[in-house]
Amino acid sequence: MGVIEPVGGVETKVFKAGNSAAVRLPANLAFPVGTAVRIERVGDSLTIKPVIDKEEEKRKIREFLDRLDEIWDGKPDHPDRGKRDPIEFPDRPGLY
Repeated sequence: MGVIEPVGGVETKVFKAGNSAAVRLPANLAFPVGTAVRIERVGDSLTIKPVIDKEEEKRKIREFLDRLDEIWDGKPDHPDRGKRDPIEFPDRPGLY
């Protein structure tokens, strides 16, 4: 879907589509055709969100990690990997 840009309010009317009520989404607010969405009502507001396919997300993460393995394969670890400067806590009685 790309970057989400803020959009001002858009007014429209509910219309009948078969036995359902429908609202036309302007092109700048629409999801791609065929996108599964979830509609939630909270009070008098409706929220429309794309449904996240958990298996597809897992596949993308595995693909990403596999690609990282390819990039780092055979390269030695950086000597400073995992090392951190010690954490210094100031002496401030009563704060902890």
